[in-house]
Amino acid sequence: MSALPQAAAAEDLVPALTDFVARCRFLPIPPPELHFAGDGDFRAIGAEFLGWFVGMGGMRSTDKVLEIGCGVGRMAIPLTQYLDPAQGSYDGLDPVAAGIDWCAGAISGTYPNFTFRHLDIRSDVYNPEGTLDPTTLALPCETAAYDFVYLTSVFTHLRADCVARYATEIARVLKPGGRCFATFFLMNETARRAIEAGGCRLAFAATGDGPEFLADPAYPSAAVAQTEDFILHAFGQAGLHPGGPIRYGAWSGRSSDIYQDIILFQKRAP
Repeated sequence: MSALPQAAAAEDLVPALTDFVARCRFLPIPPPELHFAGDGDFRAIGAEFLGWFVGMGGMRSTDKVLEIGCGVGRMAIPLTQYLDPAQGSYDGLDPVAAGIDWCAGAISGTYPNFTFRHLDIRSDVYNPEGTLDPTTLALPCETAAYDFVYLTSVFTHLRADCVARYATEIARVLKPGGRCFATFFLMNETARRAIEAGGCRLAFAATGDGPEFLADPAYPSAAVAQTEDFILHAFGQAGLHPGGPIRYGAWSGRSSDIYQDIILFQKRAP
């Protein structure tokens, strides 16, 4: 299936593509009982992020793509209409086995360049009985295998002692010059002021040095914010540096057209 009319102008690529994906009723949608990650309109949110991946992240149709935390394919399904089946490819990893099974059956059969693997990483929210320690994460991926890695709503559930390990592994699997698109709850002075003004829907306290802030200490990984300086340092130590301005979201109560904060990191070429 072709995602775009061939005559579409280059400058119209992103809006035309996201509109197509949001409207297409032939793309699969998981059953309601498998919507364990995220809320809102499944198609519309996937289409929106495809726009971010291409417009802000510079994702190319020929990229080798890795998604960490693929859930039930909300971000992967739109990519089936963008990645070139002959040159582009997608790998998805997630700790919820039921989601991986659904994606493999509903997506990979039609799009063989899309693969899904269960990563039995321990998460007190999604996989409390997981056998793998997130602080010693080892991705089942070859070194320098990917052009583009993305994580949406993953670091917002990770404790601070896991962040550096994830950053190190992301840097390992990225090719030189590769990009990592990731979302966060970044605690900085603007976020603190917005929280103190009562604009945050989550129960984060605006006080304390961090580096992490928990919305609900009884369920530590339910929602985690980290200081912006901590995130930039952890990724910088791994060799990943911002490839453009940070896009700040509305989670803390500041005005924005997105919810979580977005950073595009890049692995510098030697």
